[in-house]
Amino acid sequence: MRGDDLIMSWTAGEVARGEVPADHIGPLLQVLLWSKDFLVSSHPELGRTGPVCPYTQPSLRKDLFHLAVPSAECEDLFSAVDSLRTRHAKLSRRLSEEDRELLTILLVLPAFDPTDSTELDELQRKAKDEFVAEGLMIGQFHPVCEEPGLYNESFRPLRAPLPLLAVRKLLVFDLPFLVSDDSHMDHYLQRFAPAIPARIRDQLVSRVVA
Repeated sequence: MRGDDLIMSWTAGEVARGEVPADHIGPLLQVLLWSKDFLVSSHPELGRTGPVCPYTQPSLRKDLFHLAVPSAECEDLFSAVDSLRTRHAKLSRRLSEEDRELLTILLVLPAFDPTDSTELDELQRKAKDEFVAEGLMIGQFHPVCEEPGLYNESFRPLRAPLPLLAVRKLLVFDLPFLVSDDSHMDHYLQRFAPAIPARIRDQLVSRVVA
């Protein structure tokens, strides 16, 4: 187990082996099994070939896929999210640049009402500004998430069995998730403009023209 003041985290391997306190193993294992089933598989409604999340299987294979929960001392989930960012930074320091792109942490939040997304959506929205500014992506997943897929607006790729927040490194291919916010685009361009691949530049131009 690895933890700081407000969150506790384990690798997917530790969760799979049951090396987690009994009061957390159920939710964490449920999310891990969903990740190994849904995220790594293709889906007929996805709108493209390949798995729902192309980074999950490589992350799992290298045991860079972590699951976390708020600690007993956590009373403020905004602070827990800050701790999640700190945890990602600590884990990243000892990794190669390639492995940093695969490092993923899912903060599982079983105490959230799975039928009401309002609070979690707002938590993610407020956190995203600071995360993107520091070169990270944060996304919300929950059973009733209405965020559409990039390639099929009828597909709901962010629906998970339990409410959670997912954090990973910001990548050049994340452009479609950032174009709706000028501040996010500024941070993206500062980080990636010198080396944006041609197809990503084409996406950027089409979005600006639209």
